[in-house]
Amino acid sequence: MLIRCGYELGYECVADTAMMLQISIRPERRADLKSPEVITATPAVPLRTYSDGFGNVCTRLLAPPGVLTLSADFLVEDSGEPDFVNLQARQTPVSELPDDVLVFLLGSRYCDTQKLSDLAWSRFGGVQPGWARVQAILDYAHDRVTFGYRHARSDRTAWEAHQEQVGVCRDFAHLAITLCRCMNIPARYCTGYLGDIGVPPDPSPMDFSAWFDVYLDGTWYTCDARHNHPRIGRILMARGRDATDAAISTAFGSAKLVQFRVITEEVG
Repeated sequence: MLIRCGYELGYECVADTAMMLQISIRPERRADLKSPEVITATPAVPLRTYSDGFGNVCTRLLAPPGVLTLSADFLVEDSGEPDFVNLQARQTPVSELPDDVLVFLLGSRYCDTQKLSDLAWSRFGGVQPGWARVQAILDYAHDRVTFGYRHARSDRTAWEAHQEQVGVCRDFAHLAITLCRCMNIPARYCTGYLGDIGVPPDPSPMDFSAWFDVYLDGTWYTCDARHNHPRIGRILMARGRDATDAAISTAFGSAKLVQFRVITEEVG
């Protein structure tokens, strides 16, 4: 299938402001592009890209005073298959994990494992290790947190999401990631496009989505605590330890978001 992706983002700055963006799809998906993925800046400013330590494509720019609009509109080919489920996947012992996977067991800015470890072991310690344990964590996070855009808060940690019981997709992801790490299951944060493909349309405006991957039996598997159901058409933009490593934009100064539109839809 073909999926149309894109965005229009507007930032208002009071002075020249350095910014770093992660709004390009991951290199693994570039072979699936059916039209160029080009970032257009209005007014025009120089854009420079580099690859960060997680392999994400990052764009650097200097935003001028006033409103800077960034946009893109492109087509991606997708298999049309839902997220893969492997009920037989076993939990890999920590001693057997690859070196580059260990970082996804550690606490991070939004994944405060030290505060949720006792809860995790009391609730999931008796669940069979492997896919069954991951699914139990998904079910718990999905039921624990109530979704609502009005609940969005940029500084909410996994522990706070658990206590407040409200949040947006990133909060579901942070809570589930943290509980997985507490149970010695490597988990990494993901962000990208996820349209209403194969599900009833959501009347809310389209947004970028957050989900996560877990490492079981030598393979990374896609998981989604907010929806808690295999979905079709994920287009990955960035991944990392948590939302810190996969932020859509980071401004080194004042940059107020004044325009936000995301496009994710099946074509034809």
